Amino acid sequence: MKGPLFYSKILLFGEYGIIRDSKGLSIPYNFYNGALKKGRELSEESEASNLSLKRFSAYLEDLQQDRPGLVTFDIARLKGDVDEGMYFDSSIPQGYGVGSSGALVAAIYDKYACDKITVLENLTRDKLLKLKEIFGAMESFFHGKSSGLDPLNSYLSIPILINSKDNIEPTGIPSQKTDGKGAVFLLDSGIVGETAPMIQIFMENMKQEGFRKMLKEQFIRHTDACVEDFLRGDVKSLFGNIKQLSHVVFDNFKPMIPAQFHKLWKHGIESNEYYLKLCGSGGGGYILGFTQDIEKARKALKDYNLEVVYNF
Repeated sequence: MKGPLFYSKILLFGEYGIIRDSKGLSIPYNFYNGALKKGRELSEESEASNLSLKRFSAYLEDLQQDRPGLVTFDIARLKGDVDEGMYFDSSIPQGYGVGSSGALVAAIYDKYACDKITVLENLTRDKLLKLKEIFGAMESFFHGKSSGLDPLNSYLSIPILINSKDNIEPTGIPSQKTDGKGAVFLLDSGIVGETAPMIQIFMENMKQEGFRKMLKEQFIRHTDACVEDFLRGDVKSLFGNIKQLSHVVFDNFKPMIPAQFHKLWKHGIESNEYYLKLCGSGGGGYILGFTQDIEKARKALKDYNLEVVYNF
């Protein structure tokens, strides 16, 4: 048995903001993927995945009882496959902000959901919101709270524009310029991040009026502008807004930036060689970078592993 591949994703813009109704833009990242597989002789990693799937199937059984009408699974078949050694074989790094649990959730829904909404049908806004709600409930098993966007992106494998919590749509993004000097890249922090503690810090900060004001007047304003600029292909305006966004994150989201990257983050803003922003919830994993000259950025970040994901 080998299931279809589900890809990782990158939330280009919108981390934390989408919790408070900012815009967001999520794109599939085909460099990493995962699929459900079965095997008799399991490696240590596959065995850990199998155990996790055992707990996940119990959670999904409870979910469909607690929320009738949301989603129904063929639980007997799922449990039977797990007992026969099913695991999620994935190259997506965990705790890196590129949707490892999202791909798993998409794979399970695709294989075991009854009356599933398929990628081939006409995806109305209502169907997208229904999928997002189902995926949010499923992925909460891994994170405590989930928007459902990562699995949605992995399941549909198309860019998704988030206008607000109740308004999402598939979107097209400008074609890449393969020979372009400008680039979006991933910077490997070398540290595994954990989503739940980062979300907890954010929710604590949200109790402060000053933080809420900053979020609305600066963070969300620049995030929304970045999404609009990116989709329009207005690179000049985009980099102006990314610089502002990078600054706001540096000043207000320090716990989400690994300490050893504070200096690099600041250097980017001051030198204009690159700008860094959070990729997912932060705390480790990947950091997202934007540059108008990838060679300059490579030179400045020569001690780190860079992966280009999009060229301007």
